[in-house]
Amino acid sequence: MSTSFGPVKSRTSTEIASQPRIWRRAAESVAHVGDVLPRKGERVAVVGCGTSWFMAQVYAELREAGGHGETDAFAASEFPLCRRYDRILAISRSGTTTEVLDLLSRVSGGTPVGAITATPRTPLVAAAGAVAVLDFADEESVVQTRFATATLALLRRHLEVADALPTGVRPMVRAITDAERAVTAALEAGVCAAEQFTFLGTGWTCGFALEAALKVREAAGAWSEAYPTMEYRHGPISVTGPGRVTWVFGGVPEGLADDVVRVGGTYVARSGTSVSDLDPMADLIRAQRLAVFLAEARGLDPDRPSNLTRSVVLGPHA
Repeated sequence: MSTSFGPVKSRTSTEIASQPRIWRRAAESVAHVGDVLPRKGERVAVVGCGTSWFMAQVYAELREAGGHGETDAFAASEFPLCRRYDRILAISRSGTTTEVLDLLSRVSGGTPVGAITATPRTPLVAAAGAVAVLDFADEESVVQTRFATATLALLRRHLEVADALPTGVRPMVRAITDAERAVTAALEAGVCAAEQFTFLGTGWTCGFALEAALKVREAAGAWSEAYPTMEYRHGPISVTGPGRVTWVFGGVPEGLADDVVRVGGTYVARSGTSVSDLDPMADLIRAQRLAVFLAEARGLDPDRPSNLTRSVVLGPHA
């Protein structure tokens, strides 16, 4: 049995639904931002906060696995200043995030810095040497959805053009087709009625698991967790049971589905479902839509989640 998400009620839902179109435009913009993005062979650090950090993790895994060069991803506040990189790439939707700006003010002046943002004329534009402004992907909502995935669409296409996508990762044109399915696909009723969610990922899809869990927490205040898939049996499986969902991005280890079902949990994966074999980035759209559904079912406004602002700007004594 499955359930639809009902009529669009929020600005967040509208922004989520726009992603196939936004991804296409982001992918097409690669030719205009070549000076911002890392060159093949460079040792690169990608930094961001929250959702941007998770997208940095996805990209770092893709870039390194594709043979493009050593790539690390850091929360901006945790960047190791003692390390040396050929290039730093910063991701910030607002261009005003304190930790990102603080980091860029402290890195060596000889290190090229690129940035991706949704907002022109912000401090980040002045702090970075070269900037890609994806203003067409900007959002009114506090909760990030389409800017983050548009950034990843740009970065994936850049690797694709350089013939540096890892084996098995689909070209963006296929991911966009999958996204068109994901924006309307129904979820099982058991998923929408669940009280707890564990998201799992392997390799480049670990970042999607982290992001899906964050969306469910941000929009709906629901109990959500995220782990590398193989770590699930090392403790997290203890919470699995009736009313609990285990959602897997990427490859599925043998026996995992049986482990979940045996204890009464609800198992979700991109294969073997009504939206069989979705690109993991498209599957993230379903998790975004789930977050909105849960928020509205709880009487919450997904556009204005509790205790959150569009950008974290800290005072001088923070």
